[in-house]
Amino acid sequence: MAGEQLNVLKALDGAKTQWYHFTAIVIAGMGFFTNAYDLFCVSLITRLLGRIYYTDPRSNEPGNLPANLSAAVNGVALCGTLVGQLFFGWLGDKLGRKRVYGFTLILMVLCSIASGLSFGDGAKGVIGTLCFFRFWLGFGVGGDYPLSATIMSEYANKKSRGTFIAAVFAMQGFGILFGTIVTIVVAAVFQNMFPAPPFYINTAESIGPEADYAWRIIVMFGTIPAMLTYYWRMKMPETARYTALIAHDTRQATTDMSKVLNKDITEEEEQVRLQVASDDTWGLFSREFIRRHGLHLLATTSTWFLLDVAFYSQNLLQEAIFTNVGWIPPARAMSALQELSKIAHAQALIALCGTVPGYWFTVAFIDIIGRFWIQLIGFAMMTIFMLAVAVPYDYLVKPGHHTWFIVLYGLTFFFANFGPNSTTFIVPAEIFPARLRSTCHGISAAAGKAGSIVGAFGFMYASQDQKKAEKGYSTGIGMRNTLFLLSGTNFLGLLFSLLLPESKGRSLEEISKESVNDEDTIAPAV
Repeated sequence: MAGEQLNVLKALDGAKTQWYHFTAIVIAGMGFFTNAYDLFCVSLITRLLGRIYYTDPRSNEPGNLPANLSAAVNGVALCGTLVGQLFFGWLGDKLGRKRVYGFTLILMVLCSIASGLSFGDGAKGVIGTLCFFRFWLGFGVGGDYPLSATIMSEYANKKSRGTFIAAVFAMQGFGILFGTIVTIVVAAVFQNMFPAPPFYINTAESIGPEADYAWRIIVMFGTIPAMLTYYWRMKMPETARYTALIAHDTRQATTDMSKVLNKDITEEEEQVRLQVASDDTWGLFSREFIRRHGLHLLATTSTWFLLDVAFYSQNLLQEAIFTNVGWIPPARAMSALQELSKIAHAQALIALCGTVPGYWFTVAFIDIIGRFWIQLIGFAMMTIFMLAVAVPYDYLVKPGHHTWFIVLYGLTFFFANFGPNSTTFIVPAEIFPARLRSTCHGISAAAGKAGSIVGAFGFMYASQDQKKAEKGYSTGIGMRNTLFLLSGTNFLGLLFSLLLPESKGRSLEEISKESVNDEDTIAPAV
């Protein structure tokens, strides 16, 4: 901007950690809690959907969703999320973070309920309706990414900003864990109410009509935490940086933050307010933007894309783990709800051992080690451990060697979360100017979702190749070669991370160069 940093922004940057910081973390974090529940719960019920709608009563084998429908059920929400990230990221800079924030939450609640009420004539009708509502659910989830990150970054003090944004993102781990708990409880309740024999004893009774209620309850349960936080979202004042630097109302920003911080903040002189109103007007992708932030946007989009290709592909390794180590017996040996419970227990163990600890290690160390080094180390360790799985893959999947498979997989997952899966969310909320911050975060996040779509769909077909190879058919790339490919993807993420600046301990205006007579670009960290 054309003047020194405003008093209200100085007060925010220098504020001691206090109650309103934790309130903001909970309010923004519950959005991510809900996001994770909504996006990942479908992986728990996919097998159940196949058994309910695609089991042939004349067959001795449980049904499975066709590969194209399984890809659609898992991927359609990711497509909606990508579109939502771009749209709501842009809208957050135009209309304000708070106003758009409430709308995304309402959309998530309505579409989550509608997904559980999916209807239609036969299997294709139900799955088609489910995919339709999950696209719009993803659309609302997408808006939560740029808005939650931007709101938290603009509310935080500069000393602990990374910790606060990381804590918001870490709620995703609890959302995933909560999804497994809800699934286990729902499955247990219905099993006690309607005991069913294994599939090989009775095809129809092993599924039962109660299974159709179970997946719907699981899908809709995610609306509860979202509804509980709606009132508090609407009660939050708009961020001071939007009000002062974008809406050019420094007086309102000062009034709002005086209440939030519970202290008197000196209002700006008239000439300072006029200087703020005459802020730079160069836009996104203008020559000036490219000069100042072109490399930064390239870094945030490329690293998030590459991370999500590997991360979502890695998620799909879980099926191989569950099967190979015997956590999930053959489907014919279980009823539909027993299989659902087994899958949920296995994923709960993965979440407890890899997902949740990785997120909270980032919370603990990000303002000590810094964003740049956590991301660099994370990509490096993911590369190493993915190679460690790929090279001896044929050995590791043999009976008796599963322990090393699980350990190496768990370490890869841990360093994804104590690494780029967290930092790619944090950095775009810090390094861009206020009037483009939500937009650039949305673009970066959308690049990540494009990577997740590539990873989820691509790895799914590689897994199909692996299953065909086990039956003696000729195949395409295969599981082992896919792991080598993902190792290379992680290494590319490491290289692009070298373009990122370090934002630890600096004000947002200093990082984005929104200060008087300072036209320099931010240099990469190395």
